[in-house]
Amino acid sequence: MTENMAERHDLARDAVLDAAMVHVPFDGWSQETMRRAIADSGVEPALADALFPRGPVDLALAFHYRGDRMLAEWLPELQGGMTARITQAVWHRLELVDGQKEAVRRGATLFALPNHAVDGSRAIWNTADTIWTGLGDSADDYNWYTKRATLSAVYSSTVLYWLGDTSPDHSATREFLDRRIADVMWVEKTKARLRQTPLARAFDIGPGRLLSRVRPPVPRAMPGRFNR
Repeated sequence: MTENMAERHDLARDAVLDAAMVHVPFDGWSQETMRRAIADSGVEPALADALFPRGPVDLALAFHYRGDRMLAEWLPELQGGMTARITQAVWHRLELVDGQKEAVRRGATLFALPNHAVDGSRAIWNTADTIWTGLGDSADDYNWYTKRATLSAVYSSTVLYWLGDTSPDHSATREFLDRRIADVMWVEKTKARLRQTPLARAFDIGPGRLLSRVRPPVPRAMPGRFNR
């Protein structure tokens, strides 16, 4: 695909997505929203079908991944310690969709369905990976996975809390996020202390040696690889 064609496709994808945002609060991520968005955007139906082969599911995913790309562009601006930057990153990801809460709610409903749960999990994982990568994570073993799995849990639970939060400026959500991050940091500190015990040293000799051979995927996509 040439650069001009890729740019044309990106513009068309964004045009359909932007047009869809008017209809999602009323019709959800549905075929009706898809039909109206294509008509409103002026994008050729054949091109729209190629860009969103699964229709509304791919449209909802495009909404999520566009937010992740916007987050990735913003992350280099962050300063401070790692805990503060992770908290700010999660919070900013919510701020990016603050005026589109109903679209997020409808997406959460869609990806809760068994036939779309894998897509939803991948989307959340991508957000966690975007944050860790943007913050310069250098993990090159099984910790690459555990960090993203933990942050995925924090992010998804925070989103669900945020969806039901009616407090001014979502202050209750911010407190909830702070508590979740504090819980994670307590676990990490506890793990660090346990690594100094005889039991941990025995683990490193046995199962730990096996885990140390696990490497992040190349390119960065599941399921990863194992070094012999």
